[in-house]
Amino acid sequence: MGCSKNLVDSEQLMRQLKDNYDVVHESEKEDADIIIINTCGFIADAKQESIDTILNFSVAKKTGKIKKVYVMGCLSQRYKKELSAEMPEVDAFYGVNDLKDLLKTLEVDLKTQLLGERILTTPKHYAYLKIAEGCNRNCSFCAIPLIRGKNISKPIEDLIAEAEWLVKQGVKELILIAQDLTYYGMDLYKKRKLAELLEKLADVKGLEWIRLHYAYPAAFPMDVLNVMAKNDNICKYIDIPLQHINSDILASMKRNIDGNKTRELVAKMRAKVPGITIRTTLIVGYPGETYAQFEELKRFVAEAKFERLGVFTYSPEENTAADKLKDNVSAKTKEKRFSEIMELQQLISADINNAKIGKVFKTIIDRKEGEYWIGRTEFDSPEVDNEVLITSDKKLITGNFYLIKITLAEDYDLYGEIVL
Repeated sequence: MGCSKNLVDSEQLMRQLKDNYDVVHESEKEDADIIIINTCGFIADAKQESIDTILNFSVAKKTGKIKKVYVMGCLSQRYKKELSAEMPEVDAFYGVNDLKDLLKTLEVDLKTQLLGERILTTPKHYAYLKIAEGCNRNCSFCAIPLIRGKNISKPIEDLIAEAEWLVKQGVKELILIAQDLTYYGMDLYKKRKLAELLEKLADVKGLEWIRLHYAYPAAFPMDVLNVMAKNDNICKYIDIPLQHINSDILASMKRNIDGNKTRELVAKMRAKVPGITIRTTLIVGYPGETYAQFEELKRFVAEAKFERLGVFTYSPEENTAADKLKDNVSAKTKEKRFSEIMELQQLISADINNAKIGKVFKTIIDRKEGEYWIGRTEFDSPEVDNEVLITSDKKLITGNFYLIKITLAEDYDLYGEIVL
């Protein structure tokens, strides 16, 4: 459950278990002897979804449909004591670094030789590459450092070996993930090494797209943009959560950047990488956010015209700095501000998409759905961004690239036809 970083953890666990168990990811059948739930503990909705899932399988255990229920991941790490007391039906809870203990319970030896190997749960043509664990930032609203600990970067040579192994499995697109990509290397090499890692990944034969998720705006390493601009197989795309634009709010959030520097960063990204797609997320209703501060955020969205944008309404997280602040923006106001930003973004997205009509884009095919083949351009990450719905008289091959001419646009999706 939760983010793509959790998904990678689950894929690695599945590979560890494969030689001893018949392992299925999110099976639709109810015939398993053992259930392992990898939980999310990031925000209230995600925590509730994890809890509901645990309760559902606890009921299944009570009725004899399954024999064992184990819980791992972020929620378990953060609330192990409380969960153990409230959910005695669960056989054991394990934190984010308890893989060896979980395997021992399942009578499986940790296979240290499986460096980078895992059972992919994504379509075989794309995969996530987790380049670091943990986070050294102290954002006031975020509990991830409390759960995952400090940043631990994986060595470059290990990541290249993992990328090469994934390509051999048929992967053509790698999505780089971490709590903070731009901090990569500071612990191992005493300096930021994301640009160097990208240079080496770009040289991996058979790797056609490399995509960046979860960058941090403060002290952003500009050499990353240079590498992106000169390598065709590094997607002109970056996911960089900016959270807000008002300097006072950013200071309270402990983001280490102000509004002017944020605007300058966005401008530099677009100047250094023409045509770049910037995906960002914002928080509305943060403690103390005034109407004027929210209006500044709206103006920023209108001016910046982000290609991709998501919004969260603020919710307090225990033991974070923001949790000590008075949550003085009402739920109704938070939802109203959420809607206003998203309605504005809908218009921006429609304009951006309409400008693509008549243009041709290299597109990867993800799946067939009804009468359409569903694809993505380099400007779209799977599951969270726009898709291209393609009509074709001939059968297209999932995971292959085609040139697609855009014939119609909607607010968040495109329609096209095959050119080549």
